[in-house]
Amino acid sequence: MRVLAVLCALVFLGGAGLYLWLCAGLPAPDDLSAYTSAPSSKIYDRYGQLLFEMPPPYTGSHTPVTLDDIPPYLIHATIATEDATFYSNPGMDLQGILRAVWINVQGGEVLAGGSTITQQLVRTVMFSADERVERTLYRKLRELILAIRITRRYTKDEILMLYLNETYYGNMAYGVEAAAQAYFAKAARDLDLAECALLAGLPQLPALYNPLEDLDAAKTRQAVVLDLMVKQGYVTPQDAALAKAEPLDFAAAPFPIRAPHFVMYVRGLLERELGLARVQAGGLNVYTTLDLDLTDTARDMIRHHLELLAVCHYDPVCPPGGRNARNTALVALDPQTGEVVALVGSPDYFSARIAGAVNGTTALRQPGSSIKPLTYAAAFERAAQGQGDFTPATMLLDVRTSFVTREGTPYVPLNYDLVFRGPVRAREALASSYNLVAVKVLDAIGVEALTEIARRLGITTFDDPDRIGLAVGLGGGEVRLLELTAAYAAFANGGYAVQPRVIRRVVDTDGVVLWDIPDGMGERALASRVLDARVAYLITDILSDDLARVPTFGEGSVLNLSRPAAVKTGTTTDFRDNWTVGYTPELVVGVWVGNADNETMKEVTGITGAAPIWHDVMEAALKGQPVQAFARPAGLVDVEVCALSGELPGPDCPHRIVETFIAGTEPSTVCTMHQRIEGVVYTVLPPEAQEWAREHNLPQPPPAGSSPPSLLRLTSPDAGAVYRIDPSQSRETQKITISVVEYTDFKQVKLLVDDLPLAHFTSPPYTYLWQLEPGLHAFSAEGVTADGVEVTSATVTILVQE
Repeated sequence: MRVLAVLCALVFLGGAGLYLWLCAGLPAPDDLSAYTSAPSSKIYDRYGQLLFEMPPPYTGSHTPVTLDDIPPYLIHATIATEDATFYSNPGMDLQGILRAVWINVQGGEVLAGGSTITQQLVRTVMFSADERVERTLYRKLRELILAIRITRRYTKDEILMLYLNETYYGNMAYGVEAAAQAYFAKAARDLDLAECALLAGLPQLPALYNPLEDLDAAKTRQAVVLDLMVKQGYVTPQDAALAKAEPLDFAAAPFPIRAPHFVMYVRGLLERELGLARVQAGGLNVYTTLDLDLTDTARDMIRHHLELLAVCHYDPVCPPGGRNARNTALVALDPQTGEVVALVGSPDYFSARIAGAVNGTTALRQPGSSIKPLTYAAAFERAAQGQGDFTPATMLLDVRTSFVTREGTPYVPLNYDLVFRGPVRAREALASSYNLVAVKVLDAIGVEALTEIARRLGITTFDDPDRIGLAVGLGGGEVRLLELTAAYAAFANGGYAVQPRVIRRVVDTDGVVLWDIPDGMGERALASRVLDARVAYLITDILSDDLARVPTFGEGSVLNLSRPAAVKTGTTTDFRDNWTVGYTPELVVGVWVGNADNETMKEVTGITGAAPIWHDVMEAALKGQPVQAFARPAGLVDVEVCALSGELPGPDCPHRIVETFIAGTEPSTVCTMHQRIEGVVYTVLPPEAQEWAREHNLPQPPPAGSSPPSLLRLTSPDAGAVYRIDPSQSRETQKITISVVEYTDFKQVKLLVDDLPLAHFTSPPYTYLWQLEPGLHAFSAEGVTADGVEVTSATVTILVQE
């Protein structure tokens, strides 16, 4: 009996001790609505100008509302996502806790928490900032005890109302009413299903799922929430599908802030790097890289140029309603350090009409031709490494060419003006932005070469080359303006990759430095270059060559500055996006023009939309600064070459230029394109350019007595093409062109379809209109040269469907 009594006493004392240990200092549930105000944090520009004073939690953007003012969709989305058993559990979910324990044991650390809505409320409003971020059993047990106490003290509706009013939704919004205003500029009661699902998905990781900076991540999270609502029976699969497809219109209710997109970006970065709890604790002085005056100047110039576009200031003919260009984003950074000195996410952060709260500098958009310098850089780099012979003087044929995609379908790139220019050197092709040549270059080096160099330069969206085809060379992929601008910085600084830097220093109220990045070229760049300095210089030399871009942009275009500058434009084929990214040795500026809702503009190009903004901002930013030339690295040589072939000049080459080469890649062969025959100098083009030569009346040499081997090639139809017969039209009118190109010394050419004769020719052009017939068909050509040599073309197969 004595032993039993002692054991009972020990158990009692142990339990009491454990209880006191866990409950010591626990706040009383009656104090649930009592909060301690934290000191505010301040964000400054690089010169000490105040950008924004971040309010402490539950002040500023915090408007409590009752459950009656919260739409059922938002309540159900929250419960389905955060705590499906909320109305039946005692403040904790035993099954969820056991599941979390198993996950944590398997992972060897605290990986999952199994927290109910009540536990999250306890953690949010009753724990200190330090205890909130602890991942210990002690804190978890205290959290459970308080959750059970609160469940006994308050009704479930009261707990849910407090949770929805106190939870942080990102973008400095505490509670659903503030979140509705911060993201949609409307009251919570007016939110629809799609908007409710998006907000309900934010509390877990508000910085990661911020729709104003990464809409794709937010939409993915929204889809998870909607699927959970379907699983719990709150909505039908059909309603969820409609909500997933619904376009979201973002806006924000006005409040005092300067450079708002930049501030929000900085706030999100602080949350990711220092943790949400530390940011909410307040008391931070954040010193950033931004030049507020330059940013305000850039914003004003953007607004001015958008007004000019609206009235077609740059064009003699104006479509009804103007050019329909409502939005612009801009990034300016130091190419030596990566410091962002100007950032404009939209012309007006608070405009719902243009979805102004969306940060255009971090949104995913197609870059058009502004991605081409990376393709050429990859090709030059391979040549420098002995893996090819591609140089700025390399002659490429800008003639109609069909490429077969990974899916086996034909792909025929077209130039912006639908004109093919025949033989061109790589310098002109890049500077004048010829599409077909860019695809030829990419086809030669491989898509992986482009995606690999893009990743090295800091572009994170080209992470899966298996999903990317040749169209990526013309901007078919998606990039962020901030990352593309930083990638161009490597061309300006001699091959060093820079990471965009927005924060210089963070200090708390006690003077403790929490963040201090020394000056330098980003975290990765000081270790080694990521791009050969000679390659970077060649790209810069081409993009700053006004003469080389004359064929497309004309002489003295808006791309010229009052100092040396390299620049590239980009326009997507449907006018949804246009770009201009350019740089001097001390500044890189990237500009995007388009619409946040992805609506098409009306024939707004990079040269008329983004380029004037780029030009004016560059001139304003560099005004009064000494002119700097681009530094030329060692290991380059200048060689005189034929202006057409890019090879060493022959005796009959009429035009010569001096080109720059990486040492060891300069040409060693003499030009054979210019040939003197019977006193006449001819420009002799390869067989695949003969049709282009005839179309442009370029004389070719007459057939010689002893002709070289000749080729036949079908230029139409494209290999793998699929045609469909229109039942509403007469069969006789549904025909396609069968066309062959050849060397000029054929005395007869025969077309065949499915090995049967189709047409016979004794002189060019070799073209025939063939009536569509259902089925799989193979076309080929046979010819006899002037000296009797028989030649057969490759077979082209097409499919005709009814």
